[in-house]
Amino acid sequence: MTTSAQTGGCQCGAVRFRVEGALGDASVCHCRMCQKASGNFYLPLVSVRDAVLTWTRGAPKRFRSSNHGYRGFCADCGTPLTYEAPDGVALTIAAFDDPASITPRIQWGIEAKLPYVDAIPDLPGEDTMADQDAASFLADLVSYQHPDHDTDEWPPEDRR
Repeated sequence: MTTSAQTGGCQCGAVRFRVEGALGDASVCHCRMCQKASGNFYLPLVSVRDAVLTWTRGAPKRFRSSNHGYRGFCADCGTPLTYEAPDGVALTIAAFDDPASITPRIQWGIEAKLPYVDAIPDLPGEDTMADQDAASFLADLVSYQHPDHDTDEWPPEDRR
Protein backbone atom coordinates (compact mmCIF):
# COMPACT_ATOMS: atom_id res chain seq x y z
CA MET A 1 0.00 0.00 0.00
CA THR A 2 1.40 3.41 -0.99
CA THR A 3 0.81 6.42 1.24
CA SER A 4 2.63 9.39 -0.33
CA ALA A 5 1.17 11.66 -2.98
CA GLN A 6 1.40 10.27 -6.49
CA THR A 7 0.82 11.84 -9.88
CA GLY A 8 -0.04 10.57 -13.32
CA GLY A 9 -1.99 11.22 -16.46
CA CYS A 10 -2.64 10.34 -20.04
CA GLN A 11 -0.20 9.88 -22.89
CA CYS A 12 -0.74 13.31 -24.46
CA GLY A 13 -0.79 15.31 -21.20
CA ALA A 14 -4.28 16.76 -21.62
CA VAL A 15 -5.43 15.00 -18.42
CA ARG A 16 -3.31 14.86 -15.26
CA PHE A 17 -4.15 13.74 -11.72
CA ARG A 18 -2.78 13.75 -8.18
CA VAL A 19 -3.65 11.20 -5.50
CA GLU A 20 -2.97 12.08 -1.87
CA GLY A 21 -3.29 9.44 0.80
CA ALA A 22 -3.14 5.69 0.86
CA LEU A 23 -3.85 3.83 -2.33
CA GLY A 24 -6.11 0.82 -1.89
CA ASP A 25 -6.05 -2.61 -3.38
CA ALA A 26 -4.13 -3.01 -6.62
CA SER A 27 -5.37 -5.72 -8.96
CA VAL A 28 -5.42 -7.04 -12.48
CA CYS A 29 -8.80 -7.62 -14.09
CA HIS A 30 -9.18 -10.14 -16.91
CA CYS A 31 -12.92 -9.62 -17.53
CA ARG A 32 -13.94 -8.99 -21.12
CA MET A 33 -15.10 -5.45 -20.32
CA CYS A 34 -11.66 -4.54 -18.97
CA GLN A 35 -9.98 -6.20 -21.96
CA LYS A 36 -12.05 -4.09 -24.34
CA ALA A 37 -11.69 -0.89 -22.29
CA SER A 38 -7.90 -1.17 -22.26
CA GLY A 39 -7.38 -2.80 -25.65
CA ASN A 40 -5.20 -5.29 -23.83
CA PHE A 41 -5.10 -8.77 -22.30
CA TYR A 42 -6.08 -7.40 -18.87
CA LEU A 43 -6.38 -4.10 -17.01
CA PRO A 44 -4.22 -3.29 -13.96
CA LEU A 45 -6.14 -1.01 -11.55
CA VAL A 46 -5.63 0.51 -8.10
CA SER A 47 -8.40 1.74 -5.85
CA VAL A 48 -8.29 5.38 -4.74
CA ARG A 49 -11.48 5.29 -2.67
CA ASP A 50 -9.69 6.09 0.62
CA ALA A 51 -7.47 8.79 -0.93
CA VAL A 52 -8.06 12.25 -2.36
CA LEU A 53 -8.08 12.25 -6.16
CA THR A 54 -7.66 15.64 -7.87
CA TRP A 55 -7.71 16.21 -11.61
CA THR A 56 -4.92 18.78 -11.98
CA ARG A 57 -5.20 19.30 -15.75
CA GLY A 58 -8.33 18.54 -17.71
CA ALA A 59 -10.65 15.72 -16.75
CA PRO A 60 -11.46 12.36 -18.27
CA LYS A 61 -14.34 11.85 -20.63
CA ARG A 62 -16.55 9.07 -19.33
CA PHE A 63 -18.20 6.13 -21.06
CA ARG A 64 -20.99 4.26 -19.29
CA SER A 65 -19.77 0.70 -19.80
CA SER A 66 -22.53 -0.94 -17.76
CA ASN A 67 -25.52 -0.12 -15.60
CA HIS A 68 -23.11 0.02 -12.63
CA GLY A 69 -19.92 1.52 -14.01
CA TYR A 70 -18.15 4.16 -16.02
CA ARG A 71 -14.78 4.14 -17.75
CA GLY A 72 -12.81 7.38 -17.81
CA PHE A 73 -10.35 8.11 -20.61
CA CYS A 74 -8.59 11.02 -22.28
CA ALA A 75 -10.79 12.42 -25.03
CA ASP A 76 -7.70 13.58 -26.95
CA CYS A 77 -5.43 10.52 -26.98
CA GLY A 78 -7.70 7.73 -25.68
CA THR A 79 -5.58 6.67 -22.70
CA PRO A 80 -7.71 4.60 -20.28
CA LEU A 81 -7.70 6.30 -16.86
CA THR A 82 -10.51 5.14 -14.57
CA TYR A 83 -12.96 2.45 -13.67
CA GLU A 84 -15.78 3.98 -11.62
CA ALA A 85 -18.18 1.68 -9.76
CA PRO A 86 -20.59 2.05 -6.84
CA ASP A 87 -17.80 1.09 -4.41
CA GLY A 88 -15.41 3.80 -5.64
CA VAL A 89 -12.93 4.88 -8.28
CA ALA A 90 -9.92 2.93 -9.48
CA LEU A 91 -7.17 4.36 -11.65
CA THR A 92 -5.21 2.45 -14.28
CA ILE A 93 -1.82 1.63 -12.81
CA ALA A 94 0.09 2.39 -16.01
CA ALA A 95 -1.28 5.96 -16.02
CA PHE A 96 0.74 6.75 -12.86
CA ASP A 97 4.09 8.45 -13.34
CA ASP A 98 5.70 5.67 -11.27
CA PRO A 99 3.67 2.54 -12.04
CA ALA A 100 6.44 0.27 -10.75
CA SER A 101 5.63 1.43 -7.21
CA ILE A 102 2.13 -0.11 -7.38
CA THR A 103 2.10 -3.89 -7.22
CA PRO A 104 -1.09 -5.82 -8.02
CA ARG A 105 -2.01 -8.30 -5.29
CA ILE A 106 -4.94 -10.19 -6.86
CA GLN A 107 -6.44 -11.10 -10.24
CA TRP A 108 -10.15 -10.71 -10.92
CA GLY A 109 -12.27 -12.02 -13.79
CA ILE A 110 -10.08 -15.04 -14.35
CA GLU A 111 -12.97 -16.80 -16.09
CA ALA A 112 -12.19 -14.57 -19.09
CA LYS A 113 -8.39 -14.80 -18.83
CA LEU A 114 -6.95 -15.34 -22.28
CA PRO A 115 -5.36 -18.80 -22.48
CA TYR A 116 -1.85 -17.58 -23.40
CA VAL A 117 -1.44 -14.80 -20.81
CA ASP A 118 0.40 -16.95 -18.26
CA ALA A 119 2.90 -18.07 -20.94
CA ILE A 120 3.95 -14.52 -21.91
CA PRO A 121 6.94 -14.47 -19.48
CA ASP A 122 8.27 -17.56 -21.27
CA LEU A 123 8.39 -15.79 -24.66
CA PRO A 124 11.82 -14.75 -25.90
CA GLY A 125 12.63 -11.12 -25.12
CA GLU A 126 14.71 -8.53 -26.93
CA ASP A 127 15.67 -4.90 -26.38
CA THR A 128 13.80 -2.47 -28.62
CA MET A 129 16.91 -1.61 -30.68
CA ALA A 130 17.45 -5.30 -31.48
CA ASP A 131 14.65 -5.01 -34.07
CA GLN A 132 16.88 -4.35 -37.09
CA ASP A 133 13.90 -3.52 -39.32
CA ALA A 134 12.80 -0.76 -36.95
CA ALA A 135 16.22 0.39 -35.69
CA SER A 136 16.71 2.95 -38.45
CA PHE A 137 13.66 4.99 -37.43
CA LEU A 138 14.02 4.27 -33.72
CA ALA A 139 17.54 5.79 -33.65
CA ASP A 140 16.19 9.33 -34.08
CA LEU A 141 12.73 8.83 -32.59
CA VAL A 142 11.40 11.88 -30.71
CA SER A 143 8.60 11.11 -28.27
CA TYR A 144 5.70 13.56 -28.06
CA GLN A 145 4.33 11.68 -25.08
CA HIS A 146 3.91 13.65 -21.85
CA PRO A 147 6.84 13.00 -19.48
CA ASP A 148 6.37 11.03 -16.27
CA HIS A 149 6.13 14.13 -14.08
CA ASP A 150 3.96 17.23 -13.78
CA THR A 151 4.63 20.16 -16.09
CA ASP A 152 3.32 23.73 -15.95
CA GLU A 153 2.20 23.56 -19.58
CA TRP A 154 1.75 20.91 -22.19
CA PRO A 155 2.53 20.53 -24.97
CA PRO A 156 5.70 22.61 -25.18
CA GLU A 157 5.41 25.69 -27.38
CA ASP A 158 7.41 24.14 -30.23
CA ARG A 159 4.85 21.30 -30.59
CA ARG A 160 1.64 23.33 -30.66
